[in-house]
Amino acid sequence: MSVSDALIARTILAGTVAEATPARDLPSAWERDAPEPGEAERRLREVANATGKAVPLAPPLPPVEDGPLHALGIGALQAAYAAGATDPVAVVAALRGRIAGHPSGRDAVLALVPGAEAAAEESARRIGTRRARPLEGVPFGIKDIIDCAGAPVTCGSRLTGDRVAEADATVVARLRAAGAIPLAMLATTEFACGSAHNPRYGAVANPWNRARWTGGSSTGSGAALAARLMPLALGTDTGGSIRVPSAWCGVTGLKPTRGLVPRTGVAPLSWTLDHVGPMARSAADLARVMPWIAGPDGTDPHAAGRYDATRARGVSDLRVGVAEGWFTAMQDDAVLAAWQAMLTLLERQGARLVPVDLGPVATAHQDGYTIVMAELAALQEPDLDRAAALDPGTRARMDQGRLFSATDYLRALRRRPVVLAQVLDALADVDVLVTPGLGGEAASLDSLTVEVNGEAHPLQAVLPRNTMLFDYTGLPALMLPTGLGRTGLPVAAQVVGKPYDDALCLGVGAAFQRETEYHLRAPREKRPPTPGQS
Repeated sequence: MSVSDALIARTILAGTVAEATPARDLPSAWERDAPEPGEAERRLREVANATGKAVPLAPPLPPVEDGPLHALGIGALQAAYAAGATDPVAVVAALRGRIAGHPSGRDAVLALVPGAEAAAEESARRIGTRRARPLEGVPFGIKDIIDCAGAPVTCGSRLTGDRVAEADATVVARLRAAGAIPLAMLATTEFACGSAHNPRYGAVANPWNRARWTGGSSTGSGAALAARLMPLALGTDTGGSIRVPSAWCGVTGLKPTRGLVPRTGVAPLSWTLDHVGPMARSAADLARVMPWIAGPDGTDPHAAGRYDATRARGVSDLRVGVAEGWFTAMQDDAVLAAWQAMLTLLERQGARLVPVDLGPVATAHQDGYTIVMAELAALQEPDLDRAAALDPGTRARMDQGRLFSATDYLRALRRRPVVLAQVLDALADVDVLVTPGLGGEAASLDSLTVEVNGEAHPLQAVLPRNTMLFDYTGLPALMLPTGLGRTGLPVAAQVVGKPYDDALCLGVGAAFQRETEYHLRAPREKRPPTPGQS
């Protein structure tokens, strides 16, 4: 598929760059209460310090399921292991076979991780001798900017050559220690910021419709989960790159509170806004994973807090914030209808819906991208002489980042604590916020547009509207499927919590998913021809 550099550059910058404006929404510099950029981190760390000791309460195991091994989620796998219905050796073999035979195995999966079979044998022995660790035998995929010892980690770029990671990122090491099995390295956009059309590996097609994109930079993670190539994948989120592919691929993804999961061993895009988190089939599956990847590692200076499963509670009497304006503009009617249906279901379960106003979002949205592009430009500056080899989307964002002045960048950082305070004040009288997910179904790969009520828009003008604010403020945000849109592709909604209320977000998602089956839907697969047919 041929897509011009000019189209890529135009669509990747749409809606993310504003003209410089005076910082009139900030106190004057001489006022005592004028915030400095570090004030946002201080407020988040105050909450982190109050999280106390983590309490890893795993959801109960579901009933043992029939059906193919590749269709089992994390909880279902654990139930099958506990019942002796299968073992990790059989599961890894089945998933490797599926990767080899599925179209998404050719574009979402970049490489198999060495040693998966040996790890599966060890897991089988532990299960057989009742020494199973919390995530024993659960295979997982790894976004190609997260180090996995002995595996190629290229950041989706031609500039990185054939680099092989020497050590695990903290998040991978923690999953291994909990018994999970690294299975495959998964595709990303270049340096987690390039276009849908990666110049080194090509585009990752959406398993629901291979003419559409999976969205966001955790593109291989979303596709691999939707295609049932593995039950768990790691992603990163700087403007929405866990939540966007989760929405467009019909899976469930959590962008944790900033700092909850360490970024050590993860290639940076924006040291201010990068988050690391898990993607799976359901909120309950994510709740099984989060206790084992969260908490400081002594290396990432921003890592803080604990995952406390006791923060989750029932939906009855839960105060659910409902924000309109920015969050409901540029949204297809089918997306809004599915969101409204979710709110109605939560209300039937006993939740109370409360209107909230988060304040001016457009400026914060653009400030987030000012930070991302300025920090990207600084990180990639040593490779300016090789910029011609970059993805045109990466290059467009890097070039834009170099155009921002120091004042532009610092203004965006300085507004961050102001916006965080406004958002926390708006959420003071609610427990969670529920917003529509993305404005439409998955973007077209040939035009790089998203249709909203029949009108095509550049994908970047639609894709991150409801996600960037929560990277900018660092709040936890869960994306989960809420149905199918006009053309039969997944649509989604987002559950946002206060700092370190990640477990509460997952609890709300799990309550919704217990009453619906949207998260169980998978893309249709072509049946092989019967004997005698061509």
